[in-house]
Amino acid sequence: MYPCSLDPRLSSKTRASGYSCPFHNMASDLKVVSIQEDRFSDVIVHLRKNFFSDEPLNKAVKLCKRGEPHAALERHSLATLQQGFSRMAVTDSGVIAGVALNGTVKKSEREKAESRLLETADEKFKAIFTLLYGVNEKVDLFSTYNTEELFECRILSVDENFRGRGLASTLMTDSMETAKQAGFKVFKADATGVYSQKICENFGFKTVAEIPYSEVDENIRPPPPHEALKLMVKILE
Repeated sequence: MYPCSLDPRLSSKTRASGYSCPFHNMASDLKVVSIQEDRFSDVIVHLRKNFFSDEPLNKAVKLCKRGEPHAALERHSLATLQQGFSRMAVTDSGVIAGVALNGTVKKSEREKAESRLLETADEKFKAIFTLLYGVNEKVDLFSTYNTEELFECRILSVDENFRGRGLASTLMTDSMETAKQAGFKVFKADATGVYSQKICENFGFKTVAEIPYSEVDENIRPPPPHEALKLMVKILE
């Protein structure tokens, strides 16, 4: 998954509360909690070891190696964390098993975000986000759903040592509840690979726009089984 906005400003809606949410289908030593500022650096370390190198588009362009920092991605991640809607699954001892970096985007922020992207020196990062903005330009979600602000899951990442335990689904369930509690009606995700797309489909997300990877430059094209970048939406009841 990936974002459609790089704006660090906070949403006009209420931030997520600091509640912890245990799930019956998750190991008893894990719980989902909001990500507080004192854990931001730990989340960045988690992303360096997992998402930064594993995400399909990142991997396709060879954005960075596992464990390496990436300045632009880390700025983006921190901006999302500062919005106050992100969640993490942790063990009783505080080890991060997985994270959902959630944020909000307003219609008025799109052009500013694209302008900031033009100023980015990292061409690989710019290529990824140009593609992401492209799929979002295919449909005006704000007009379609008559809303001024959207909730989005920008990054969904599970530590390789905790995979196969349903944590991605648990984090998605928790993120939807977080969005509902904050008063959002529309939840979106830019799903870049078949695995995140399957998770979204399982929760009733619908594809409203897509870009087949067969139509993009080979230098940014993820290999099979990934077939397309999909803009996916769920209306929260």
